[in-house]
Amino acid sequence: MSRIEHQKLVRDRIPEIISLSGKTACTRTLTPEEYIAALDAKLSEELAEYQADKSMEELADLLEVMMAVAAARGHDFAELEAIRRDKAAKRGGFRGRIWLEAVESPD
Repeated sequence: MSRIEHQKLVRDRIPEIISLSGKTACTRTLTPEEYIAALDAKLSEELAEYQADKSMEELADLLEVMMAVAAARGHDFAELEAIRRDKAAKRGGFRGRIWLEAVESPD
């Protein structure tokens, strides 16, 4: 019997998908503290994958993890979206493609 180590947070249906392929997923449930740490690591992993691939699928994975982080920290996506909208209303978004090269002030 061969064993491949992964040691990472996976989506909820991954053990089922592994089982359907005739293999056995060795899993455990993380403590709340371990879960937050694993989500933070997953966020970095998904961001790196998006930066390498630039696909909408990777961007969707990043959003899924962001939603899970918000929930794990006691918030929901609606609250996150409300904060995003408020910041956009006050400071704008990024659609203008504005690159700030410098700020000059009179001496």
